[in-house]
Amino acid sequence: MQPDQIAIRGQLTPNRPLDSLTWLRVGGPADWLFQPADAEDLADFLRQLAPEIPVFPMGVGSNLIVRDGGIRAVVIRLGRGFNGIDIAEHITAGAAALDAHVARKAADAGRDLTFLRTIPGSIGGAVRMNAGCYGSYVKDHLIEITAIDRTGVTHTIPADALNLTYRQSDLPEGMVITQARFHASEGDPASLHARMEDQLAKRDATQPTKDRSAGSTFRNPAGFSSTGQADDSHELKAWKVIDAAGLRGAKLGGAQMSPKHPNFLVNTGGASATELEALGEEVRKRVLQARGLSLHWEIMRVGEAGPSANLPPLVTDGAGAE
Repeated sequence: MQPDQIAIRGQLTPNRPLDSLTWLRVGGPADWLFQPADAEDLADFLRQLAPEIPVFPMGVGSNLIVRDGGIRAVVIRLGRGFNGIDIAEHITAGAAALDAHVARKAADAGRDLTFLRTIPGSIGGAVRMNAGCYGSYVKDHLIEITAIDRTGVTHTIPADALNLTYRQSDLPEGMVITQARFHASEGDPASLHARMEDQLAKRDATQPTKDRSAGSTFRNPAGFSSTGQADDSHELKAWKVIDAAGLRGAKLGGAQMSPKHPNFLVNTGGASATELEALGEEVRKRVLQARGLSLHWEIMRVGEAGPSANLPPLVTDGAGAE
């Protein structure tokens, strides 16, 4: 069936612009935006949807560039029916629950998921990307996920089957995560909250948290093992090689590599998705030329390019860290 022929209890919107749903505030329209009421509504929709129509699960858009031409698919965005948090022997969180909220609720109950506190986005995205910081990753705590496939069948998938590695997982195409279950060690609530406040202070001191960004733009070229664990024998970081190439603060139209943290791509106002992606590609090109290193995008880029346009020139003062 076509999306508008399916009986739903949630909300289905045709030709929905996605710029307001991404942290970078860019992006053309999705053919359809579906916001299911609950897991049963989502399963029924996927079961009846024509198999040739692509679906794209979207979280809160914290680590995403939607290109200016939009997405030729049904974008599925989970909301209130998927943001519950249950704390018992283990911690179960809906895919739409914000990472920071899960960390705070866990700390209230004396459970340590503090690494989630400074990670932007929601639990579904955190699982897909094996998100982590301060030496801890989703892989270290995840027990299993619940997900619905394109035929509307619900699966319980153990963490080991996802092959969680540095900033990636092997979740099948089109499968929508609805919840995740974690184990967490016990801790003193006051101490856990104090640790998170310290993490927030450190983040705010070093990252452009007040700007429109999508978190780290590129993966670190070294510094992590293939299992996603920190490797102290390597110190090479993406921001360091970008800085060394003289690209801290580099601008292309309304897009800029943050002067505060050069691995953060920011929309200074009025940037198009094309400008943001073009600046990122120029950074990749220049780092490859200068250091022989190929940076890989951490930000997901999806959709079709918009109308061709002449891009403004790159502006940089050329000052590097070396």
